[in-house]
Amino acid sequence: MIMSLVNTLTRYRTEFYHQYGHRLSDEHRHALSAMIKCRTAHYGQLNWHCKKCKLTRTLFRSCGHRSCPRCQNQDNTQWLLRQQQKLLPVNYFMVTFTLPEELREITWQHQRQVYELLLDAAVGTCRDFALRDKQLRGQIGQTAVLHTQTWRLEYHPHVHVIIPAGAIDMKRRVWREKRGKFLFAQKALANVFRARMLKRLSTLSLLPRQKLASSWIVDCRQVGTGLPALKYLSRYLYRGVMGEKQLVNDDGQNVTFSYHEGGTGKRCTRTVSGPRFIWLILQHVLPRGFRRVRDYGFLHGNAKQRRLLLQWILKVMTPIALSTSEKGGLKCRACSTIMTFCGYRQFPTAGYS
Repeated sequence: MIMSLVNTLTRYRTEFYHQYGHRLSDEHRHALSAMIKCRTAHYGQLNWHCKKCKLTRTLFRSCGHRSCPRCQNQDNTQWLLRQQQKLLPVNYFMVTFTLPEELREITWQHQRQVYELLLDAAVGTCRDFALRDKQLRGQIGQTAVLHTQTWRLEYHPHVHVIIPAGAIDMKRRVWREKRGKFLFAQKALANVFRARMLKRLSTLSLLPRQKLASSWIVDCRQVGTGLPALKYLSRYLYRGVMGEKQLVNDDGQNVTFSYHEGGTGKRCTRTVSGPRFIWLILQHVLPRGFRRVRDYGFLHGNAKQRRLLLQWILKVMTPIALSTSEKGGLKCRACSTIMTFCGYRQFPTAGYS
C-alpha cells in the first residue's frame, strides 16, 4: 500500500473506533469519514473543458471539510488575500493567550462554550488595554484565530491575536500609532485575562475543583509588517492540523510524523500507534459551525468606512481586488489556459456524507 494520510487513516480506522469510540462526537466521525472519502466517487465527479485546445478533464470532488488536509486551499489563499488588503504601514504584534493545563479537560467537555469565552476574553482584554493606553486611546483592529494544537498535535487551546500597532479615534478622526518594541505589558494582560476567564467560567459553573495556577501565560511580541504572522496563521485555518508531507513512516503498527519545534524551528519526529495518530488529528475538530478566525474593530467586515478613513489618513493605496481568473483556477495541462467547468456527476451508489 502506498503511504499516504488517507491510506493511514483507513488502515487504522477500525482499531481507532474500538479504542476511542467512546470519546467521539458526531463531528469527529463525520470529519474522519470525509477525509477518507475525499476525492473519491462518494462526493461525485467534476468535468472541465478547455475552450482553447479542447482538452477535457474529470476530477473527483473534494470533501470540503475544514479539517481535511487535502481541501480548501483556495479558501486559505483567498482569506490571506483579503487580510493583505487590510495591512497598514505600521508595526504589528501577535498576542497569544493560553489556557492552563488544569482547564483543558473542562474545555474539552464544553468546547463551544469555553472557546467562545476564550476568544471574547482575549479580544476584550486587548481592546480595553488599547482604550486605556496613553499612546493609543482609541479603537484597535484585531484578527483572532483559535488554535487547539501544539506542534506535536497535543490538545492545547490558545488564541493568537494579530494587532496593528495603532488606534483610530473616530470622534477626532485621528490615528495614533504605538511607538517602541512593546505593545502591552504581558503580566498585566495575563492577570486581566485570567480574572475574566475565571469570572465567566464561574458564572457558567465550569470551574474545575482543583486549584488553578496563579500565573497564566500571555505572550506579546512584535512580528514586523504583519504579513509573516498572517501567513503562519493561514496554514491552519482550513486545511487541518497536519499536512500530507509530514507523514514520515507507517509500518503497519506505528506512525511517524514530522514537525518543526516552536522557537528553534528544528525539525523533529514523533512516533505513535496508528489509533493514537488518528486521535491526535481528530481531537482538534471544532464544533459544527464554530468560526475559528474572527476580525474585530476597524478590521471587522462591517467597518469598511473606518478602514477607508484610516487608509486616507495613512496615505495607503488600496489594493485592487483580484479577478476570478487572477485568483487561480484549474489550468489546462496542455496550454495552461484556465479551464471551464461544464458538469457534475453524482454516482447513484455513492450517496452523501
